[in-house]
Amino acid sequence: MCSQELDKIAIESLDDLSTALIVTDTSIKNNVATSIAHIHVQNKPIMKTLHYALNVTSTEAELVAIRYDINQATSIDNISKIIVVTDSIHTAKKIFDLSSYPFQKYTVSILKELHSFFYYYPENYIKFWECSSHCNWHLHKVVNIETKSLRPTPIFPNKLFWDFSKKLKYNNLTNKWMMTFQASDLKGNHFLDLIDRDNNPLKPSYIRDSP
Repeated sequence: MCSQELDKIAIESLDDLSTALIVTDTSIKNNVATSIAHIHVQNKPIMKTLHYALNVTSTEAELVAIRYDINQATSIDNISKIIVVTDSIHTAKKIFDLSSYPFQKYTVSILKELHSFFYYYPENYIKFWECSSHCNWHLHKVVNIETKSLRPTPIFPNKLFWDFSKKLKYNNLTNKWMMTFQASDLKGNHFLDLIDRDNNPLKPSYIRDSP
C-alpha cells in the first residue's frame, strides 16, 4: 500500500477510541530475531513491545510477535477493532492457513487469542495491511529504524552452543526422571524394573526438542 492510503487508515483509526493500530517490524542479526511494535490508541501514550527470539526463522519470529501484540491490544479497555500494519503480509496470511504445518503451533496460539477477542463481541474485527520498507511510511519507518538499530548479543553465539545447551537441559531432565521414578512409591508392587541386559536402569530418550 502507498503512504497516502496508510495515512488515511491511520487517521481513521486514531480518531476512534475503540481501535488499536499496531505497526510492527522484525529483523534478524547474529541468529537473534528482534521484533518491535508500536501500538497506537487515541489520546493514549504509544505502547511499545520488544521481543527477542534465538535460532528461529523470520516467519516464526513475526508470528510470535503478532501473537503478543494482539494480546497487548486486546488487553486495552474498550478495544473492538485491531489494525496490524506489517511488512510481512505473507506471514500474516499463514495465521489463517491451517495447512501450513510447520507453523501450526504459532498460528493456533494466535487463533486462540482471536477466539477470545471475538467470542463475546462477534462484531469485533482485525485487519492486516501491508507496508513494505520501500514505502517509507513514517509510522513504520520509526519502528523499522528502531529494529535495525538494536545490537542484541546472542546468549549462544552459534547453533553448536545452542544444541549443547539443549543436550545438557534434557540430560538433566532424564536423570531427574530416573531418580524420581526409582524412589517413587507409586510404581505398584508388581511393576517391572526398567533395566537393560547389563542390569542398568533404562533411560528415557528424546528427539529434537521433545523429551
